Amino acid sequence: MKRIIAWLPDRVETRTKVIAWIYLAAQIMLVTTGGAVRLTSSGLGCPTWPKCTADSLVNTPEMGIHGFIEFGNRMLGGVLAVLAILAFLTVVKLLRSRPDLFWLSFVAGLGVPFQAVLGGITVLTQLTWWLVGLHFITSMVLVVLTTIFLVRVYAVPGPRARAVPSWYAATAYVTSVVVGITIVFGIITTGSGPHAGDVKTPRNGLNPEIIEHVHAIPAYITFALTLVLVVGAWRIRTTPVRRYALLLLGVELAQIAVGLIQSNTGLPGVLVGIHMTLAATLAATMTAVVLSLTAPAAPDEVAAGSAVESVAA
Repeated sequence: MKRIIAWLPDRVETRTKVIAWIYLAAQIMLVTTGGAVRLTSSGLGCPTWPKCTADSLVNTPEMGIHGFIEFGNRMLGGVLAVLAILAFLTVVKLLRSRPDLFWLSFVAGLGVPFQAVLGGITVLTQLTWWLVGLHFITSMVLVVLTTIFLVRVYAVPGPRARAVPSWYAATAYVTSVVVGITIVFGIITTGSGPHAGDVKTPRNGLNPEIIEHVHAIPAYITFALTLVLVVGAWRIRTTPVRRYALLLLGVELAQIAVGLIQSNTGLPGVLVGIHMTLAATLAATMTAVVLSLTAPAAPDEVAAGSAVESVAA
């Protein structure tokens, strides 16, 4: 036990950074495999939970490709559990020096078993569309948390101050809200169409064509706001903000292109799956943009803040 404790990092190092990258990638990959489950009608490939069948923990050859796809998605959930533990162990000694990393890894780690249980309930309720949607939202939240963890791993510890004008920060926050609305409407759109979960799964009863157009409204608002962020970042000349704003624009252009193609080609499963993966990537990139709005506070700013606190006391 003493050797294990001694092996644990006492500062942010390469192991922490590598695990943080893998952790985020696995969270996005879970969205991809979850999409594969839905798009191949494999949601009930394992008809029960936590076992795959009443008599087997794993899928059997008789269950065919659907059982293989569903069980593969569950296995990735197990991998995420291991990554959550590893991420926590790499920062467990940093509670005092980096409490942000400690609590981020702790909360994200709790989200993994919650996601697994929610997935089990989804299966046991025969893939009710709104539970499938809640399952997806939970994945988005975990993508955001692991993105914050990754960005903070590279950040300089200590107080931070806003590094952009107030109007730019406000625009970024509004954009993040609209991104969230876009994702929610995407879930509702999927719940009305052919990929709601399974052939026998009841849809939400909304008209797919109408809700698809409604979903496009916040998507285009997001794109317009992102253009403002890109132009503003170019004028502000803050490197992290400019880099993440351009990355956000690139993800959105890909997302819009895939969305237009899939809506005009009968919603092929492959494109819908790519669209879902890009949604997770969009959530991660938007999170990085918001986090880039601050920078390590200058010594005089820290001193001024301490003085204000003293006067208030």
